[in-house]
Amino acid sequence: MKVIVIGCNHAGTAAITQLRQRHPDVEVTAYDRNDNISFLACGIALWVGGVIKDPAGLFYATPESLGELGAKVRMRHDVERIDFESRSVEVRNLETGETFSDSYDKLILATGSWPVSPPIPGIDLDGVTLAKLYQHAQGIIDRVNRPEVENAVVVGAGYIGVELVEAFHAHGKNVTLVEAEDRILSRYFDKEFTPSVEERMRSNGIAVKTSEKVVRFEGEDGKLSKVVTDKGEYPADIAVFSTGFAPNSDLYKDVLDTLPNGAVKVDGYMRSSRPEVMACGDCAAVKSNATGGDEYIALATNAVRTGIMCAVNIKESAVEFPGVQGSNAICVFGHSMASTGLSEMAAQARGMEVKTNYVKDSSRAEFMPTYDEVAIKVVYDAATRRLLGAQIASDGDYTMAIHTVSLAIQKKMTVDEFALVDFFFLPHFNKPVSYLTAVALTAP
Repeated sequence: MKVIVIGCNHAGTAAITQLRQRHPDVEVTAYDRNDNISFLACGIALWVGGVIKDPAGLFYATPESLGELGAKVRMRHDVERIDFESRSVEVRNLETGETFSDSYDKLILATGSWPVSPPIPGIDLDGVTLAKLYQHAQGIIDRVNRPEVENAVVVGAGYIGVELVEAFHAHGKNVTLVEAEDRILSRYFDKEFTPSVEERMRSNGIAVKTSEKVVRFEGEDGKLSKVVTDKGEYPADIAVFSTGFAPNSDLYKDVLDTLPNGAVKVDGYMRSSRPEVMACGDCAAVKSNATGGDEYIALATNAVRTGIMCAVNIKESAVEFPGVQGSNAICVFGHSMASTGLSEMAAQARGMEVKTNYVKDSSRAEFMPTYDEVAIKVVYDAATRRLLGAQIASDGDYTMAIHTVSLAIQKKMTVDEFALVDFFFLPHFNKPVSYLTAVALTAP
């Protein structure tokens, strides 16, 4: 069997590695238009902010390491067209300009995603950049290290945007965060959690501008100098666009079944509407255990797991994908937050009837010398009481607790069942009724 993999970042790398380890008889050829693989874009802010000094740690594989496994890895090669009927691809060598065809028995699409960048006037000015590739990170670091660069504007208050705000702040820049929604991190956290984070950012000198849309970038001699929104103007020597991602769907969008945004619909074994074509990572939809339907959740964790699933099921329907909860976490100026499943706002936007419970509790017994305050919220179905989501926040780091709720959502537990889960008690660590238990026990 010959397998072609298009794209070699998280999903593609996982698929290639597992294919060679699980099926050494399978011939694997991979094509990628970039010159590096497996870059952890989630680490860009850590690198920019100086937390990570050596970016080599943000790569966990190389073309050479995949080659040592027996895969043929062709970097700087762009797949320009797929002939689904003849099961072949047309490829261009970006170094030489040469074009050629290659055939496959099975095709794995791991084409990834690209930042959403609307056609705003001035977006091509020197100083306006995205935050996705290693090259983007290099450009950002080069710019913020220039002494004449004083003002940084981040457009988009999702995870990457908020992390970049703190990274620029660490460089002593004047930072402005512009967000079209009325709250930061609104896709992941409800109103109980975000106002205090916004206030923390403002107390650190960040200009947080919510409910504002960028209308143009202005500059002189081709260089950025100002970001203009529908409500104000902000000086900028660098502006980073971080307004979400969309699948790279040009190769397949008119052939395969997709979500409206172009993400490939797959079955439980990662097969598309054409069974010989599989899809994984940011170009594919995933089954949400919270909604029960296909969702677009572009996370490295999902990319790696779906890439593995492509390899596991390349020959037969061996293991069905268990679905996702979309778990994630962030730390903002020392305040740790995590979420899984649906927020209340996200559930209501889907027309779901839900109930919620929000509590603040101590991390461990109050008679102990120290303890932290932990805020936690659960979202559950109003009729069945099945858990649909949770959010947690604290100045201490209790984000790992979200994994417990994530598993409960995957296993379709009710809030009442979750309240009776066997959690240990020891004063060093928690209370007889922990915050996880309390938020479920008191759920109305």
